[in-house]
Amino acid sequence: MTLLDLTPRATAVARLATLPVAIIGAGPIGLAAAAHLLERGLDVLILESGDDVGASIRAWGHTPLFSPWKHLVDAASRRLLESTGWQLPSPDRAPTGHEFVERYLAPLAETAELRPRIRTGVEVLAVSREGMDRTRTRGRANVPFVVRTRTTAGIEEIAARAVLDASGTYRSPNPLSASGLDLLGMPEIADRVSNALPDVLGRDRERFAGRHTTVVGAGHSAANTLLALVELARQAPDTTVSWLIRTSRAARVSSSTDDELADRARLGGRVDDAVAGGLVHRVEGFEIIRARALGDAVELVGHRAGDVVTHVTDLVVNATGFRPDLAMLREIRLDLDDIVEAPRRLAPLIDPNVHSCGTVEPHGYRELAHPEPGFFIVGMKSYGRAPTFLLATGYEQVRSVAAWLAGDAAAAGAVELRLPATGVCTTDAGSCCS
Repeated sequence: MTLLDLTPRATAVARLATLPVAIIGAGPIGLAAAAHLLERGLDVLILESGDDVGASIRAWGHTPLFSPWKHLVDAASRRLLESTGWQLPSPDRAPTGHEFVERYLAPLAETAELRPRIRTGVEVLAVSREGMDRTRTRGRANVPFVVRTRTTAGIEEIAARAVLDASGTYRSPNPLSASGLDLLGMPEIADRVSNALPDVLGRDRERFAGRHTTVVGAGHSAANTLLALVELARQAPDTTVSWLIRTSRAARVSSSTDDELADRARLGGRVDDAVAGGLVHRVEGFEIIRARALGDAVELVGHRAGDVVTHVTDLVVNATGFRPDLAMLREIRLDLDDIVEAPRRLAPLIDPNVHSCGTVEPHGYRELAHPEPGFFIVGMKSYGRAPTFLLATGYEQVRSVAAWLAGDAAAAGAVELRLPATGVCTTDAGSCCS
């Protein structure tokens, strides 16, 4: 480059090329994105708020996944691992979350290519452009992103050529209230409420044994917890289980014989049997409006069939699903669907009122793009409030986005994906598919 080429724009473009792509989240989608970008010669920096990779999965690691190994491993990540001698576990067996981390994510993170590029214990506070809030347009695409982070050492800002938000939704559950607002009285009962998929038979056993637990939610997370509580009730006397759903009937969990994910297909039938056998007390059509502490107990107040009713329990498990935390993206120009909070072009393809996990069409960078050049939300968070996400879908997302960022428009646009046929998922279900 000559001195004549060093215009402000040329200087900015040259600087961008020296910066890494920042990836928020070191779960399976974030690590897969890194693997694809590195294959294409782009440097990456992976920022994980947890103390280790797969932190959210570790939180529910006792729970089996529905998908077998053959649907859980990304192609570029597999190539990285196989260069170290790694072998794919039993293709047709579904692992637990802990197995998934220990036998796949942890070895992947330890590869020579990824290990030096992963920073753990880094909370991303905000994403913007250097010297530009969301209102400034001129020259925006040539200005680096700035990722503001917090660690034990303090606040730091990191420059990036592009940003992929793969932070997921597990840490931002939907509230218990039917209105979608924070539940009135929640501070009074917060210490008696657990997030989805507590380890009822293991780490959290002492908390639940011998007590009355009410599970709120109509999806697969709720079903897994209900079955664990039923087993605990067999082992620990005086353990009782209630199930609150706001719909008129519990039709959220599929027991369809057409579901290729056999473990999930059996889940609905097992829950139905537990209800029919009196092991779970199901309360339908209960819309929670507030909560109160009654000594050591919790009183949930709600509407049911036009009346104000109450439900008293010892503990509550919030299995009402998840929503994307968009607070850190306030200065990024987003184009989100008004209903499910997914990228606007993606939303019709994943509408849970129309699509199950297996009927979602292949999609890539075009459907994930926002008005902010170089910024993408990928993985579970890209689905907003829709629960129809499969890991295989996320892997194809990041393959396409990586190709686009590398300038390979043909590969980016050639999106292909074969998903297993599945049952129906709904917005109340949480992530029913992964």
